[in-house]
Amino acid sequence: MPVRKITMRYPVCGHTALSGWWIETDAVPKTGYGAIGAAVRQITDPVIVVGVQDEPGVVQDGAVTIGNDAAPNRPHASSRYPLFAFLPPLHPKDLGDPVFKTAHGLKYPYIVGAMANGITSVAMVEAAGKAGMVGFFGAAGLAPEDIESAISRLHVHQKKFPVGFNLIYSPNEPELEAATVGLYLKHGVRRISASAYMDMTLPLVYYRVKGLHRLAGGDIISPNQVIAKVSRVEVARKFFAPPPERLLSQLVEKHMISREEASLARFIPMAEDLTAEADSGGHTDNRPAISLLPTMLAVRADSQKKYSYQRPLCVGLAGGIATPESAAAAFSMGAAYVLTGSVNQACMEAGTSDAVRMMLAEAGQADVTMAPAADMFEMGVKVQVLKRGTMFALRAAKLYDLYCAHDSLDTLPQAQKEILERDFFRIRLAEVWAMTRRYFSGRDPEQIERAEKDPKHKMALVFRWYLGQSSGWANSGDPSRKIDYQIWCGPAIGAFNEWVKGSFLEKTENRTVVGIAMNILYGAAVVMRLNWLKSHGIALPPDMTALSPQPVSYLSNILQQDL
Repeated sequence: MPVRKITMRYPVCGHTALSGWWIETDAVPKTGYGAIGAAVRQITDPVIVVGVQDEPGVVQDGAVTIGNDAAPNRPHASSRYPLFAFLPPLHPKDLGDPVFKTAHGLKYPYIVGAMANGITSVAMVEAAGKAGMVGFFGAAGLAPEDIESAISRLHVHQKKFPVGFNLIYSPNEPELEAATVGLYLKHGVRRISASAYMDMTLPLVYYRVKGLHRLAGGDIISPNQVIAKVSRVEVARKFFAPPPERLLSQLVEKHMISREEASLARFIPMAEDLTAEADSGGHTDNRPAISLLPTMLAVRADSQKKYSYQRPLCVGLAGGIATPESAAAAFSMGAAYVLTGSVNQACMEAGTSDAVRMMLAEAGQADVTMAPAADMFEMGVKVQVLKRGTMFALRAAKLYDLYCAHDSLDTLPQAQKEILERDFFRIRLAEVWAMTRRYFSGRDPEQIERAEKDPKHKMALVFRWYLGQSSGWANSGDPSRKIDYQIWCGPAIGAFNEWVKGSFLEKTENRTVVGIAMNILYGAAVVMRLNWLKSHGIALPPDMTALSPQPVSYLSNILQQDL
């Protein structure tokens, strides 16, 4: 049957109608682009764009016929209208990959990332979990007793909603990594975010494999879930592969796992879920999201084909997720979920200071830079931090330059020592070493033994004192040390601040993790519907597509649910 074309000239663009009709019910089309824009924002209802004489009209109810050569046979011409576009409902809970959401018991494909030193706090994890998302407590940089305290506080919620904890790669402190895994297994922590890893480690494999068993029907049950955060292809392939045989053998030899667990481990990946980490705060390779995500999706497809896992692998995206547009882009490219970090640090639940929240609220996209990382200082690894309002990045870079150029504290030029003691440390280097020695005596005595034999390592530990203290000064809001604040932050914070300008979220006291998350997810659904509308040849004026953040009460009404 030939397709009937109906052409209507709209004020914004020329458009050829679909071959179809809307059949009038009790609803009456509302005309004008304002009406269409309002309908698109009602994301739980369909949008039907029709021609009403010389104007576009919109309805959200009634019957639609597509592919007819002629209009339906109705007695009155007013009972039928040419169809220009049809948009189905798109609730935020329908975004992302259902495999990922089902596996972790989530309503929304949204992770609140694990910002270190407890910045992603117990309160933040609780808020995310209650709202149908998942948060990962920022355990990196904390002492085992602090991590155990957080576990105790969150343990009561594990049967109510999903919770997670961070496990960071610790090549300089392997005993700390092992101790953290020991705590997680002891207390039944079933979900971790593995971050900054460059290779698989014995503690990480131990966590993943411990407790593996097979059901009577043959399915392998993995009680401990790993969500990896990765920016390099070679590391992604390791996480999507089964645990390394050499590490499994070591675990069996040490009687840490059984031979049965080692045998079953050959049929599971190290991580079934992997976050492609683009240009983000903290540890990052500054990769562009638009090329990183498709690359990781290709690695996923290759790994799934190679190993034929019983549960499909999933890839999410982090780094740059701060606005509806960035989240919509991630989901449109195939992300199973999105992960946020920098924007959460500006929330009231974050384990940081009001001073930091204010500094983040004033940051622009270019107000970030790279600086040496405290935990991998000697390896030359860097983290992305805020540079506006602080001299931390410059001073940290100076310390690394001195470390590379000299063999010990004793060989530093006297003038340089005086600058370090006066401006950087504000105490004598000998006092810094005394405090550092006490710290590592309880945390990792091997570091002290090594430093006493290797003056260059001793210098590294002293310099790391400044790098480690700087994040603590920021979290506590020490006013005397504001110029030394280390604030992990990516360029996403600038995009976020630009988006919320003039809205209620511009003020830091109104920023909550759920309020931000739901505005990003709701906005992503609206952006995707607007893009679908464009694919039908209907482009709304820019002033009608702008998305301003809305209070949670408004979103609850739109989504027809409590938030």
